[in-house]
Amino acid sequence: MSISASDVKKLRDITGAGMMDCKKALTEAGGDFDKATDIIRKKGQAVASKRADREATEGAVLAGVTGDATRGAIVVLNSETDFVAKNEGFVALANSILELALEKNPANLEELKELELDGTRVADLIVQQIGIIGEKLDISYYEKLEAGQVIPYVHPGNKLATIVGLNKKADIQVGKDVAMQVAAMSPVSVDKDSIPKAVIDKEIEIGKEQARLEGKPEELLERIAMGKLNKFYKESALLDQDFTKDNKKTVRQYLQDTDKELTVTGFLRYGLGN
Repeated sequence: MSISASDVKKLRDITGAGMMDCKKALTEAGGDFDKATDIIRKKGQAVASKRADREATEGAVLAGVTGDATRGAIVVLNSETDFVAKNEGFVALANSILELALEKNPANLEELKELELDGTRVADLIVQQIGIIGEKLDISYYEKLEAGQVIPYVHPGNKLATIVGLNKKADIQVGKDVAMQVAAMSPVSVDKDSIPKAVIDKEIEIGKEQARLEGKPEELLERIAMGKLNKFYKESALLDQDFTKDNKKTVRQYLQDTDKELTVTGFLRYGLGN
């Protein structure tokens, strides 16, 4: 049967598949749009199966917040190559998934994949896009954060993103400064009191072993290790870190200079390859 250009375009608008793939699917389906859509989706499943053992280590890391800025999220959509990751359509898909997450507030990654985007389960949409793009794609990360005010930061290139939660409303630039601090300095906790005990114990043991290898007396190892631990706190606890825009003050001091009661309640950071 004859397939019109308008029918091909209509199917392309529905599925996002290429013009030739749409024409072939419509021809095979005898002009039936539902059947043609199924054909394209099945092609995606076939390609996904073939590429299941591939590594999708590139992609787009995006962060955003709700309209009232009290909840934020980071979503990571992976691809095999940087070429695909930079494609406008790929980034738009990642943004659509992020917006869906912010709207529906799923509890975890699995719930996000079960949500519908334009009538199609997100998980199925990813499979469909695999057939269109020809690369393995995957949503590998989704986390959310709630606070008095949440501020996002996405580093140019979409390879790294952070969100920071403040205990109260503040100037957006203040929040962005702290979100950029998290991106640059990769802290492990908000303050030293929130660092897990297991991490502290490990740092103490590392400090002792380093001192022992340097030939320090056994009776001094504990004191030396505690000195190293204080340095670890300063490097790893966000509020105790030197503020990158003014290293004469800590992040805590920067916030208190703005508002004595202002502090960070939590943060998230994700970087490709980190």
